[in-house]
This record gives sequence, structure tokens and C-alpha cells, in this order.
Amino acid sequence: MTSYTKARALLVTAGVFKGEPAQPADTGCFQDGSQWRIEVPTVNSATAAQTLLEGAAAKGITINRITETLGMFCHPDADIERYVRLGREHGVQVLMSIGPRATYDIGASVRTPEGARNGNRLRGQDQLEKALADLLRGLELGVRGFVIYDEGLLRVLGTLRSLGELPAQVHLKVSAHCGHGNPASMQLLSNLGADSINPVRDLPIPAIASLRQAVTVPLDIHVDNPKSSGGFIRTLDVPDIVTAAAPVYLKTGNGVMDGHGTRPTPEQVTGMLRQAQIVTETMKRYCPHLQQSTTLPTATVGVV
Repeated sequence: MTSYTKARALLVTAGVFKGEPAQPADTGCFQDGSQWRIEVPTVNSATAAQTLLEGAAAKGITINRITETLGMFCHPDADIERYVRLGREHGVQVLMSIGPRATYDIGASVRTPEGARNGNRLRGQDQLEKALADLLRGLELGVRGFVIYDEGLLRVLGTLRSLGELPAQVHLKVSAHCGHGNPASMQLLSNLGADSINPVRDLPIPAIASLRQAVTVPLDIHVDNPKSSGGFIRTLDVPDIVTAAAPVYLKTGNGVMDGHGTRPTPEQVTGMLRQAQIVTETMKRYCPHLQQSTTLPTATVGVV
């Protein structure tokens, strides 16, 4: 149960309601026994990654994971290798996204209200081949964690990993852009090989709890979002999110951005770090019995 106890007791005193509202039970944890981690998404340049991680170290803030969302094919080799090096130096999991995707493609329909339902999914065998080639390039440069935007690609990668064609430690994360938000979908994605799943961004706490009951893989839950995804900030929900969804990555920081497919400015990186600090402080104040991972397992240090 989260530690808003005093506030709830005062509401009882004021006659707003009688007794404690129903709360979801504490759930699972990561292998190190912790319940939550901090993920900063949309870290779309190696320079932004360095500024963010060095700033976090200076402030004593633990960032457990950063994600790049432009697509690896948008970065030269040297920048990808720099991401890898920064992850190892700071003990942070770095996930890079696979491209190209439908939004980069020549098909104009994806830009329309109807076509937008297709999200970032791949079109045709040609694009599937190019996505796999982008992943293979990332592997050569040291990347071991990837953001997946297409269920078919997830099936291919999960199969190849089970056959030993991809390293066993490769981490496959399903993006929120896939649009999944129910327990059956979580089970489907887990069965296809997902190592962590990012459901749709605007789920209420009971819906998040239902996802946790369906799967054991970590859930990646947005605490804030760019304006293009709604622009909401639910910082004070984080104790209830962790209680309902552990083990969980609290995705925070990109609420300072206007959209997803851009590189953050230095001012925006400062805002990302500030929001990560606020979320960390919120958890420590209201839910101190639930712990953040301070280090990652050896197999996941750097780029997983």
C-alpha cells in the first residue's frame, strides 16, 4: 500500500469517505529484489545521453535505462558506439530503436487519421529485411537492447534468439506505439519474445494492475508524455503505479518534448533530468519501502 495514509486519514476526518479505499496488492520485483527503475525515453542523440547521465551522476540520481527512438539508421557508427560506451561507463541499460518504420516510408497514408492506426509497423518484406539489417548493424556496434514497433518483427527476433541466431542476452522491448493495453495482448507479446512491454500511455491504475496479473515481464509505464502524446504528467501516481505493476520501469522526462521523433535541446535535457529527480523523490517520500535498482545485473550493464 502506498504511503498517502495521512492524507487519506484527513479525508476521513473531513467526512469525504469512510475508511481506506481498496488498493492493489504489492506484486513482483526485479532479480535484484527491487520493484522499480527509472527510464528516460527520447534520448535521441549521444550528446544528450552524455549530458543526461553525467548530470544524473552529479546529482546522485540513478537512471537505470535510456531509450533512443529516432532509429539506429539515423545515427553514424561512431554515435552508436558512443551510446554503448556511455551505457557501460554509467552502468545504464541503453535501448535503441529499429528503423526504418512506416513513418519514414513513402506510403503517405500513415500520415492520415485513418493510416495513423497502422502506427510504426513495417510494410512488406523489403522493410522487414531492412529492419533486421538495422538490428544486425547495431549488434556489430555493441548494442544489445532494441525497441520494437512491429509484432511481426518481434516474432522474427524472438524466434531467431531461441534458435541461437541472436545473442541470448538481447533485450526486446515493445514500444507503446504498438498500441497494446489489455492483458491478452500482454500475454501475446510475452509469448512472442518480449522482455519488457510498454502499454498505451493513459491507462488507469486498475487497468495497469490487470496487465501485471497477466504477465511476469517488466512493464514500462509512462509517467509523463510529449505534447503529441497527450502531454500528461502523473507524477503523484507513481507510488500507486509501482504498487500495481512492479517490476516496473517508470518512464519519465520526455514530457518536456513537443514530440517523439526529435533530438532534445540542452534545455530539454535539463528538464528531463529534473523530472527524473522529481519522480525519484516522490517514490522515496511516499513509498520508501519499495526500492529502486541501484545497479543492473552483470549481463545487462551497458547496452542490453
